Amino acid sequence: MKQFEPQPDDWAVVTGAGRGIGRFLAQHFAGKGMRICALDIDAYEAEQTASLCGEDSRGSGCDVSDREEVASVAEKLIAQGIVPRLLWINAGVGSAATVIDTKDSTIDWLMGVNVYGPMFTARAFVPAMKAAGKPCHVAITASSASVTPVAGPFTLYATTKQMTAAIGEALTAELAEDGIGVTILCPGILDTDIWNAAQARPERFGGARQTPDKVGDHWRAQPGPDVLAKGIDEALAAGGGWCIIPTEADTEPKMLARHEAQRIGFHRYAVGESE
Repeated sequence: MKQFEPQPDDWAVVTGAGRGIGRFLAQHFAGKGMRICALDIDAYEAEQTASLCGEDSRGSGCDVSDREEVASVAEKLIAQGIVPRLLWINAGVGSAATVIDTKDSTIDWLMGVNVYGPMFTARAFVPAMKAAGKPCHVAITASSASVTPVAGPFTLYATTKQMTAAIGEALTAELAEDGIGVTILCPGILDTDIWNAAQARPERFGGARQTPDKVGDHWRAQPGPDVLAKGIDEALAAGGGWCIIPTEADTEPKMLARHEAQRIGFHRYAVGESE
C-alpha cells in the first residue's frame, strides 16, 4: 500500500474521540493540519475535543453500537462534504468480565462497541471514501490483548479485542484492491479512562455505572497516549499494517508464546487421505 500523508484541510473522522486515545488521535492529526470530526457517545466530550483541534473541526454524538445512529451520523456528515481521508475507528470499552459468568447485557455491550461498532463505522464511511477517488486510509484501535493469549480477569474484553483486530485484517483484505491502506493499532495499557467506560453505558446494556475511583490507579500509573505518536506516524508512512506499541514488558514474550502454541497445535495431513 502507498504511504499515507495527512494533508492540511483534509478531514479525519475519529470515533471514541471524547477522551483518552481518541482525543489524542484527534489532536495529533489536527497538529498536522487536518480538520477533525470527533465522534463520541458523549456529545459534549466530542465537542470539547473538537474545540481543541481548531475552529474548522467539529464534534458530534454517536453511539457506534447503534447501527442506525452510525449510518445517520455518517450520512449527514457526508452530505456536508465531510468525507474522511482518514477514518480512525477507535471507540472501545473495557470490563473486568468473563465469558461464562458475566451478565448477558455486558456481553452485548462489549460486542456492540468493540465488534459491531467497527463494522458499522466502516460500512457507514468507507463507500464514500472509495467513491471520492482520493488517497485515503482506515485505522482501527485494537489492543495488545488482541495479540497475546486470552488470560486474566479481562477475558471477555480480550476476546472482543481479538475480534476488533480481525475486523482490521478483514478491512485490509477487502480494501487492498482499492489501494486503501489499513492500520491495526495495538496499544498496551495507557493512562485513559477505559477502566470507567461504564459511566457512559446506554440503558439497553444495563445503564451507566460509576466504577470506584481506586480501580483507576493502575491505569493512571501508565504513560499517556502520546507515546503512540511515533509508531502511528511510522505505520501510516508505511501504508498501514500492524502497529503494536506495548507498555508492558511481557507483551512480546506472550505474543511469541501464543504463536508457538499455535505452531505446536498445527497438524498436517494429506487431503483425502483415509484413516
